[in-house]
Amino acid sequence: MVAYLARWFRAQDKRVAILSRGYGAGVDGRNDEAKELEWLLPDVPHLQSPDRIASAKIATEELEMELLLLDDGFQHRRIARDLELVLLDAREPFGFGHLLPRGLLREPLRSLKRADIVIATRTDQVPPQKLAEIRSRVQRYAPKAGWVETRHAPVRLRNSAGQQQDVASLENKNVVAICGIGNPPAFLQTLADLKANVADRVIFPDHHLYTEGDIREIGARVSDMNQCDMIVCTGKDLAKIAVPKIENTNVWALDVELEITRGREILEDRLKEVVRSLRIAQQTSASSD
Repeated sequence: MVAYLARWFRAQDKRVAILSRGYGAGVDGRNDEAKELEWLLPDVPHLQSPDRIASAKIATEELEMELLLLDDGFQHRRIARDLELVLLDAREPFGFGHLLPRGLLREPLRSLKRADIVIATRTDQVPPQKLAEIRSRVQRYAPKAGWVETRHAPVRLRNSAGQQQDVASLENKNVVAICGIGNPPAFLQTLADLKANVADRVIFPDHHLYTEGDIREIGARVSDMNQCDMIVCTGKDLAKIAVPKIENTNVWALDVELEITRGREILEDRLKEVVRSLRIAQQTSASSD
């Protein structure tokens, strides 16, 4: 979603930066998301720090950015927002009904009332009836919020050298699936939808930092198989594995992009409002100078 928004604003010739906390950063100070976004958005600065106020000042005063995207910032109240977007994974949208650590919610569901738009993700992985139930429940908490539906569309296979191939090459291939993300079942479902044969899987915690021991474990899994055509991971994982092969087996990341399947005009109308407000503010500032 962050990549989608950044590209949309860059298409409007707006200078946009991403601010994130940088959870799970490595020794170089960047986490997996930063490395992946750097590849996807080479012309968009990404500032990672727990102090987003400091990052915002750097972005606006030193880098002269016009727009700031707060990645995972719904709970960050110290910075005023012009637009609040909340994403709900349609596979488990309400965090098992409980706040952390019992469930996955960071705030009570009633906090959805602060959202301007609620975006359901991975909607292609649930039945239409469940999606309708999710929307109905969201509207009880956020009756004025816009509703948008999306899917994670697989777009390419990519290796650490930047080489690419079509996702169709996964069909009927024996693969070892690797991931250290928040929703492994969704990744595995995408591989199944592409007709890959997931012969083995290695699942790590979200934002996992791969060690030499992890690579050896993956290599052992590959060696134990009669035939392994490729190792497939997510873009976030490839940013940390960063090798083209393990045990002479090619390592490919399955890149996905957000595809809006319903409500595009609702989202883009609100994004256009942000651009108009920015333009008015800049004109006012110029006239006062």
